[in-house]
Amino acid sequence: MVQAKTWILTKHFDGFPKDSNFEFKVEELPKPKDGEVLLEAVFLSVDPYMRPFSRVRMKEGEVMIGSQVAKVIQSNNPAFPVGSHVVGRCGWRTHTISDGTDLIPIMPDWPQDISLSLALGTIGMPGLTALYGIEEVLGLKKGETLLVNAAAGAVGSVVGQIAKIKGCKVVGSAGSDAKVAFLKELGFDEAFNYKTISSLEEALKKASPEGYDCFFENVGGPFSTVALQQMKNFGRIAVCGSISVYNDTTPQTGPYPHLTMIFKQLKMEGFMQSRWEHKHPESLRRLMGWLKEGKLHCREHITKGFENMPAAFMGMLQGDNIGKAIIAV
Repeated sequence: MVQAKTWILTKHFDGFPKDSNFEFKVEELPKPKDGEVLLEAVFLSVDPYMRPFSRVRMKEGEVMIGSQVAKVIQSNNPAFPVGSHVVGRCGWRTHTISDGTDLIPIMPDWPQDISLSLALGTIGMPGLTALYGIEEVLGLKKGETLLVNAAAGAVGSVVGQIAKIKGCKVVGSAGSDAKVAFLKELGFDEAFNYKTISSLEEALKKASPEGYDCFFENVGGPFSTVALQQMKNFGRIAVCGSISVYNDTTPQTGPYPHLTMIFKQLKMEGFMQSRWEHKHPESLRRLMGWLKEGKLHCREHITKGFENMPAAFMGMLQGDNIGKAIIAV
């Protein structure tokens, strides 16, 4: 019998998550049946989406949602041989029985010198989100100016680098001086610490006096209100996240963007990377190609120990990480 360690959501979040929202449980797993595999987690992901999605995709008492890189340790399914690695939406658990549905094999030619944890980051969901936001939603063109907030996070840091690959001017906002330094290392043209500036409007104007063609939105709230006023006419906004409102107990209200959008004739579109799932294999190969060419750089914030998942999740929500937040089992 294999014992699976799990983290349960005991109570839906009300405001910022607390330790009391989670419970550590151990469950006994049966042997895999025909067509099934037994997976052992190697790396797990904590992401901002878990905070709002837990409310709509989960019931209290269920294992917390999330993805992981796992190793196949027993297999009755020829598509997933023992010793192979997969990405799976298994949730916060160390061991999983799966029938193979929803498991994505790690690409067969994954380079030995690149950590498999990147399949949860730059060569995974966050990288795909960045790529599709830029290409499918914004249609970013060479010579344009892009603004991205939460720019030192898992998605934002890839957004800025892909925009530079495409020959664009990139302005990034982040929440610490260390993060700003990281953005400069990545080749961002301008970067600022939104927590220490006296005026967001002035910072945005100084970084790009002529305004912004495109805005990759990860934050929402008051930042969005100010940023929209700095858009050029016919500017495009890709709405990927709204982390500034995820932990609100009372919904934020106004000011509302409609007049600005009308006067500037702006286009704003929300999206999730799953819309372009049919392109994932090709897109992951493109991201890996840029990584191998040295055009994409990755930083990870790695927490060791499955027992530290709630702390890693809460730390990520308050911006402790530079780059992708990962748990190494």
